[in-house]
Amino acid sequence: MTPRIVIRDLRVRFGDRQVLNGVNIDVEHGEWVNIVGPNGAGKTTLLRSLLGAVRYLGVVRIDGISGTGPAERARNVAYVPQSPVIPAAMSVIDFVLLGRTPHRSMFAADKPEDLTVARQVLDRLDLVGFSARRVDSLSGGERQRAVLARALAQQAPILLLDEPTTALDLGHQQAVLNLVDQLRQERSLTVVATMHDLTLAARYGHRVALLSEGEISADGSPREVLTEASIRYRFGAEVEVIDYAGGPVIVPLGNFAADRLNQRVLSAERNALQSDPVAGP
Repeated sequence: MTPRIVIRDLRVRFGDRQVLNGVNIDVEHGEWVNIVGPNGAGKTTLLRSLLGAVRYLGVVRIDGISGTGPAERARNVAYVPQSPVIPAAMSVIDFVLLGRTPHRSMFAADKPEDLTVARQVLDRLDLVGFSARRVDSLSGGERQRAVLARALAQQAPILLLDEPTTALDLGHQQAVLNLVDQLRQERSLTVVATMHDLTLAARYGHRVALLSEGEISADGSPREVLTEASIRYRFGAEVEVIDYAGGPVIVPLGNFAADRLNQRVLSAERNALQSDPVAGP
């Protein structure tokens, strides 16, 4: 079967800055791939390229087709931006109903089916009680869930999430990601998400792709990609990676813990040299 998403030699330049410099990646039907990388690596630009929202060179194919129009793209790809534009004075239910726009003709009224889908999504995101509230009156976390509800109301087979847990407390982070995974299984959704939280990226989804300096520098299972050495090199962070059921847990280290870790690394290297009479400095 042809992958749902195929990206080949994707290049994006903004002025004098080359943001993406030859990205290659495939995403299979029903797969969840998390894109991680340091700030400025081009993660959001990669998602916006899939939307057709930025000019690019290279190949982006969805279900074997490239260059679809905006309406067709909206029926196939739903997007949760990191910094969404929130209309003033719009109720939550009307905001979520915007997600049904690709499924009706221009200027057509909402159908009963549209209202049913919107209410079901609000219920699953614990937002039914906010239906009549203005979106711009919500807290950051409530607003983020409303933006996700609008995207889910599109019922598109591909869901793009740009930092979906931004502004969410721990409980709602788990609830939202669990819901996305449940919907992925129910509807065979294909999910591509960018995440700053490496532990969440490791514990949700199938693969992790590390984007650095405009290229995919590593792509594989969380245990393969999110190692202490790769995080130190790509993020400039000292961490301890704990192998735990369900995926690795990435723990940032303070100065004392980092010093202890470096001492353990140096000690291990010294012991290896001493145990091998052939090895030298």
